[in-house]
Amino acid sequence: MISQLSWKIGGQQGEGVESTDRIFSTALNRLGYYLYGYRHFSSRIKGGHTNNKIRISTTPMRAISDDLDILVAFDQESIDLNAHELRSGGVVVADAKFNPTLPEGIDARLFAVPITSIAEELGTSLMKNMVASGASWALLGLPLEVFNKAVEEEFGRKGAAIVEKNVEAVKRGSEYVLELAGGPLEDFRLEEADGKQKLFAIGNENIGLGCIAAGCRLMSAYPITPASEIMEYLIKKLPKFGGTVVQTEDEIAAATMAIGANYAGVRTMTASAGPGLSLMMEAIGLAGMTETPLVIVDTQRGGPSTGLPTKQEQSDLNAMVYGTHGEIPKIVIAPASIEDCFYDTVEAFNLSEQYQVPVIIMTDLQLSLGKQSCEELDYDQIRIERGKLVKEAPEIEEKALFQRYELTADGVSPRVLPGVKHGIHHVTGVEHDETGRPSENARNRQLMMDKRLGKLAKLEIRDALRVDAPHEAPELLIIGMGSTGGTIDEARARLEKGGRKTNHITIRQIHPFPTDLLTPYLERAERVLVIENNATAQLANQIKMHAGHGEKIRNLLKYDGTPFLPSEVYQACKELN
Repeated sequence: MISQLSWKIGGQQGEGVESTDRIFSTALNRLGYYLYGYRHFSSRIKGGHTNNKIRISTTPMRAISDDLDILVAFDQESIDLNAHELRSGGVVVADAKFNPTLPEGIDARLFAVPITSIAEELGTSLMKNMVASGASWALLGLPLEVFNKAVEEEFGRKGAAIVEKNVEAVKRGSEYVLELAGGPLEDFRLEEADGKQKLFAIGNENIGLGCIAAGCRLMSAYPITPASEIMEYLIKKLPKFGGTVVQTEDEIAAATMAIGANYAGVRTMTASAGPGLSLMMEAIGLAGMTETPLVIVDTQRGGPSTGLPTKQEQSDLNAMVYGTHGEIPKIVIAPASIEDCFYDTVEAFNLSEQYQVPVIIMTDLQLSLGKQSCEELDYDQIRIERGKLVKEAPEIEEKALFQRYELTADGVSPRVLPGVKHGIHHVTGVEHDETGRPSENARNRQLMMDKRLGKLAKLEIRDALRVDAPHEAPELLIIGMGSTGGTIDEARARLEKGGRKTNHITIRQIHPFPTDLLTPYLERAERVLVIENNATAQLANQIKMHAGHGEKIRNLLKYDGTPFLPSEVYQACKELN
């Protein structure tokens, strides 16, 4: 028996690939397996090759696998594009309709199943996804009743007749492939899972859940891949908590609406990807100048311009840190796991109000859309911190104004909501004095700049660095961000087996940069390898600029639209001098 297995389904977009993956993984989740998914899809609604890959394990893991055990193919293109991933002795379950063949040199077993024909016999070719699912499930020797339960949950709202037909499609696919194979494949039998159902979600859903837990009651946003799922999740959930989602005409409106709502006291956020973030830059500057809380999620994708809207990249770091004109304080944090997506979202709202600054949550497509098992969330950790929010302003002289931008020792001024007695003040995007009145006085300008920029001098978020450093003086320190952490961990495990001493740090506080925390680890390492999905080494350059040690730092960059594989990281580390 084996402890983990990798399964992939491929076909044309709009052909049922995603629903097949969803039901297959839901059934595995019911059995208690840990899952990690990666979805390759085109930037169009229908047509173009798409595939979903799921890694199944009895123990936690946070990376896609190097190889593939089972490929389910709806067309020959899926075999031609993905067969190279198959391990020796792997399996292809393909629709007999297109007379499938394996590319030369591929050592795999091919089972041609009349997937489309069976579905058409049952009434519609749309059910071919259930025939294919049943076939691959049967090869694993897993209990069919668990799969049928997932089918019932998927199609139950369409009525008992539809459920019954889909269950029959699963059965027919299962029976056919078992006759071809002579029964379940013994070398593909998974060890029994713990039976505990895990939360199974994408990062965007956990961000949405974090918004609700943080007290967010308004999302203003414009749809864009790969951020739209946050909006879709909150459209369904926020009304249950007295909140709402407003689809704006563009990202500029989304950001300015969020600023206005936050000024009024409603916790509000927006979410976008790189192109939308570019449009928000002037509004982010307004939030910085008016010291209005603002939470933005940037789910990075391939750029520039429209770029690769459905592919992996981590190339917005410089834009998030430096994008606005002028100089304002802002916070950029980078979740490194699906659990982080939840907890960091709550923290982002608190930080934004405590420091009265824009906070950008930096994710990437793989972390945002890769569906995976998640440890149970601890809601007892949730705290709502609203900073220096004044509910009752002190009495002031007639015609005097509230000192909304008062010069304070920590740089954070008292904040008052509209309508609070004695709280009237000016709000403007131009430079201003302590009451908000416009001012071009040179001395005032310097004081206000120093006040704003000094707010974050001692900022340190929860787990600013996620450190796994068993060695005092490692041969190699590997540094990453976002979704790369699990991949690095797997590569390190192989390196350590080979006798290589390695430490691993994931940087989660991107700005202000945690120089003091990182420097000691850089000093003790012989070599440093920084891993990131971009072409210009944006994270490595931040490290060099803030912490130095450029002579030690090497880069592993990937910008072809796909995530890192453990083997790629392992090989790069092994070859590093």
